[in-house]
Amino acid sequence: MTDFDAIVIGAGNGGLTAAATLQRGGARTLLLERHNIPGGCATSFVRGNFEFEVALHQLSGMGTEKQPFIMRQVFAELGIMDKLDVVVERDLYRYVMPAKDGSEHAIDITLPASWKGLEKTLVEHFPDEAPAISKFLALCEGLSMECFMVLPKAKRITDEQEFTATCPLFTQYGLQSAKDVLDGFFKSRELKALVAAYWCYLGMPPKDFAFKDLAIMFYSYAAFKPCHVKGGSQAISSALLESFLAAGGEVKFNCGAEKILTKNSQVKAVVTESGETFSCHQIISNISPQHTFNELLDIPTPKQAAQDMKSRRLGTSAFVLYIGLDCAPQDIGVTAASSFIVDDLEEDIAHDLMSTIAPPKHTMLTCYNYDDPSFAPEGKSAISLVCLQYGEPWQNIAAEDYAAAKYQFAEHLLDHAERVFPNIRAHIEEIEAATPLTMMRYLNTPGGAIYGFQQNTQDANIFRRRIDQVKGLHMAGSWMGMGGFQPTYMAGHTTAKGVLKAFAAATQQASQQPQQAQSSATQQVDAQKETAHV
Repeated sequence: MTDFDAIVIGAGNGGLTAAATLQRGGARTLLLERHNIPGGCATSFVRGNFEFEVALHQLSGMGTEKQPFIMRQVFAELGIMDKLDVVVERDLYRYVMPAKDGSEHAIDITLPASWKGLEKTLVEHFPDEAPAISKFLALCEGLSMECFMVLPKAKRITDEQEFTATCPLFTQYGLQSAKDVLDGFFKSRELKALVAAYWCYLGMPPKDFAFKDLAIMFYSYAAFKPCHVKGGSQAISSALLESFLAAGGEVKFNCGAEKILTKNSQVKAVVTESGETFSCHQIISNISPQHTFNELLDIPTPKQAAQDMKSRRLGTSAFVLYIGLDCAPQDIGVTAASSFIVDDLEEDIAHDLMSTIAPPKHTMLTCYNYDDPSFAPEGKSAISLVCLQYGEPWQNIAAEDYAAAKYQFAEHLLDHAERVFPNIRAHIEEIEAATPLTMMRYLNTPGGAIYGFQQNTQDANIFRRRIDQVKGLHMAGSWMGMGGFQPTYMAGHTTAKGVLKAFAAATQQASQQPQQAQSSATQQVDAQKETAHV
């Protein structure tokens, strides 16, 4: 008998939903995590009187109690929905382009978290583009519904004409670049940049990712509301872990995987960093494929995995300032929970700077207690100030120069934010800085990547086949799909569902074998009787 039916490596979002799904589905499951807490990016930490959210800015997919969306269903199935106190945010984001001379901002528009209100706001600011705005929003809604409801089944269609008839919007627009579609609808550079602001959640400029990704994000956040949870993403991680343990699962913290043992290209066991060996039938890895296939496997990297990784590029990391202020949000001019601050409407320029440690042109400020006063002590503010950054330039800094570079870049971010939110520096009570190297250390991802591989059009799931050369080894999380919270939660859940289905099929086959054997024996007896009769 094996020690476990399944082992999950890594307690990030995908690992937690995978482990809870497996254990609650009847599979004896072990969860291994090298950190001392669950969650990966979905964690928090305390400095002084503040508990800071590590990574979640806006949670998609929840919807509201009156209009629930997919994540409420997933969390309910995993037994945690009634343990989460969801806060629905009022706005999508504020988009600000400060004037260079210090006068009134060149652009300052807040988009509401309302599908009807969104169109009204956009038309108010860009009246000449009103017909195009209406058509564009209708496309976003229609394409999103097509991707949600039709595309999963349509992927099995092999006839081009039938696929086009089944998914007309996806066929025409889905895999065009977001930039091309925006250019086709709008004339205003400001409007295009405003609508594309969520490119930061993908880490690639609009010319490099598929329009379907922008359409789905824009529609989902506006129609089903951006949310967060009281207690931060750590509350979700803790609830998932509790659900897993309550169902009989076993977890080992401060205990990463050291080696995946195989036999005839089939997983057999996992050796932990503490030297223990646990046998199993299935493994779900929530860590990077580089680590999984190149370092953990006891066999050479499978050709399929090597080719897959070679065709991809490492995604972005981030530089984050976690700041506790001794003043209320309104005291520094916060008017929305999420604010994008931009110096240039060309996203390509901002993206190019991500490969340097030069002063950034795009930052994002999130004030967590704007919509949820309980997120910070009374009269104070908990904020994060973020700039996307690739890990390589930080890896190239000499060790003796690292602290100075980190301090200087933090000053750049504060300079950038203070033109919109004056006197932040004067109100800082607590501050902590995290570079891509910090992300590398805590997340154990190559380059400190937060979204996995680059989320470009060529990396879309529709073009990728599942890596299946090692039987019983599955990947879950951002590395094999989209990054972000909702996609990774769902990746773990659906991957585990597939494993449970495989278990059920194996059990059914095993139960049929004695019947088949009995049937064969009966047939032999009958044949002997018939021969004797003749």
